Amino acid sequence: MATLVSFHAHPDDECINCGGVMRKAADEGHRVVLVVATRGEVGEIVPGVLEPGEQLWERRVRETHTAAEILGAARVEFLGYVDSGMMGEATNSADNTFWTADVEEAANRLAAILVQESADVLTVYDDNGGYGHPDHIQVHRVGLRAAELAATPRVYQATSNRDHLKAGFAAARAAGVEGLPADDFDDLDMGKPAAEITTAVDVSAYLPVKRAAMRAHASQIAEDSFFLALPDEAFAFAFGTEWFIRVGAAPGIAETDLLTGL
Repeated sequence: MATLVSFHAHPDDECINCGGVMRKAADEGHRVVLVVATRGEVGEIVPGVLEPGEQLWERRVRETHTAAEILGAARVEFLGYVDSGMMGEATNSADNTFWTADVEEAANRLAAILVQESADVLTVYDDNGGYGHPDHIQVHRVGLRAAELAATPRVYQATSNRDHLKAGFAAARAAGVEGLPADDFDDLDMGKPAAEITTAVDVSAYLPVKRAAMRAHASQIAEDSFFLALPDEAFAFAFGTEWFIRVGAAPGIAETDLLTGL
């Protein structure tokens, strides 16, 4: 049995980026640990979800534990930083935000968990955080440093296959799909070219699990949201493969699993 630690910026990121590999690892008998940098304090709240007097962060912590159970995580930890909000917002520089955290200090917090768990594999994000969110970029920086401190042997940067997404976006536009996140895919700073990716994990068998984990985050992902409203075929296209860049590996897709040989 190996241990996979999946490191994320906010509640709900885990099911979107790595939900399939987490559940796959758990089903194969490995230990899965979820670490989240912030409690998602400044997320956009789905109307009517919170109870009177309930704080968003309280709800998002509970949602994370529910989603983690669905995804097979045996342990959930929060590093204790505050959600920084989208790039350029005033919240970026608020007290104790993850974006302004000292990388070495934050890396030591994560490294302590990696050492305690004797982690074999760590997932972080690519150097642009997938789409440019400051907390996601910080996950990349902090995660790579933590892996160095803890001597974690395998590190994978979760990303999107930009070429794959661009083709799907073009097909959706041609089919007249409404509600796309931009008029032109090139306006979205998402993912990495296929040529830079090293690992493609087929998680199509876990799509119902990913949907269920997304639904657990009801304060952020409404039933009529872009994610959950996608028809099955489109959902499978968007989320049926999880893409990674293995640190230290030559570019070019040569792996189909994060835990091979462990």
